[in-house]
Parts: sequence; C-alpha cells; structure tokens
Amino acid sequence: MTQLTAMFVMFILYGVLPAAGLYLGYRGIKKVTAPKMLEYKAMPQLGYIPEKSLPVEVKTALDQINDKGEKLRVIYGDTNNDGKIDDKDTVNETYVMIQNLMDRHVPLAVADYRRLHDLDVGNGALADTTKIKHSDVTGKEALLEVLRTINTQFDDLLNASYHQDGQKLLATNRYLQQRFNNPTSNSRLQQIDNSAAEIQVIENSANKETDIENIKL
Repeated sequence: MTQLTAMFVMFILYGVLPAAGLYLGYRGIKKVTAPKMLEYKAMPQLGYIPEKSLPVEVKTALDQINDKGEKLRVIYGDTNNDGKIDDKDTVNETYVMIQNLMDRHVPLAVADYRRLHDLDVGNGALADTTKIKHSDVTGKEALLEVLRTINTQFDDLLNASYHQDGQKLLATNRYLQQRFNNPTSNSRLQQIDNSAAEIQVIENSANKETDIENIKL
C-alpha cells in the first residue's frame, strides 16, 4: 500500500465516515423530536398543521370534510366520466361551491382559530374555554360550528348524488323490462312476419306450377 493510498483510507475512516454519522444522527434526532404534522391532500391550502395545535374534535371534522370533499370533487367535477378533472369537463355552480369551501373557507376558519389559539400562553386554553364577546361560544366552538355546517352541506350533496344515480338505475331497469318483458306484442309482430313469408312462398309456388303447365301445353 502506497503512502497516498494510506492517506486516502485514513481520510475516509477518520474524516468522511464520522461526519456522515454525525449528519445522519442529527437528521434522525430531528425527525424523532419534530412535531407531527397534519396534511389534508384535498385541501392543500391548509398546508402542514402541527397536530398539537388542533383539538381532537377539529381534527375529526377536518378528516371528514377532506374525505367527503375529495369524493364530491370527482362527482361534480368529472362531468365526462374520464377519470380526471380537466378543461374537457363542464364546470357547474355546485363544483365551484365545493372548491370555494375547501380552498378558501375551511383554511380561513382554521387560520382564524389558530391565531386565537396562539394568543394564549396557556396551551390554547383561552380559545377553548373563553367565550367570544357578544356571543355564547368559544373560539373552538365557533370553528366546530363552521366545520359542522360544511360537513352537513357535504352530506346533503352526497345524498343527492346517491339518489340521482339511483334514479338512473331505476329508469334503466324500467326501460329494459319494457323492452324485453313484452313477449305478446313482439310475438304478434313475429307471427305477422312469418305469415307474410308463408303467403309469399305459396304464391311463388303457384306461379311456378302455372308456368310449368303452360310450358307443357
């Protein structure tokens, strides 16, 4: 082993490897000690929210709105049923309303509550226990009312979509039953066609016999 090779090995063993170990250890400790962040994919405007900054009831309501809103976007946004929402789809008022609720109203309400929450040094006790002036609700209750209103609206839209699609299925079934469960009328038409064909065959046979007799004569 040459002197240059030995120096290179020493540099790797006592320089690069310890530095890499320190860096990986720092990243691991930072990842373990970092607060858990909440992400709502259907509402990207919410960003990443520290889990501890929201009460359990608020997180549950946001999870429900996130899931229902994602379904409603597809139902009312993918109008041509090609599996994606793009310029080929026809935008309607219901879809615009869903977008506004998820992209604007929910993030604003959560941001307002978090400001109330951050005003207090007592771990958010002010927003959770102190009633807002000229009202009978706390900051937490006010946020839950907003989320409850949106959640109820989303439930109504999902129910309306369910019944609308269900009516389509019923209409399809009625059409098929009417089309295939009328053997009487269909058989009558078939009998008329068959009788006409038999008459035509008999007439053709009679004409042929007459022609043969004329030839013989």
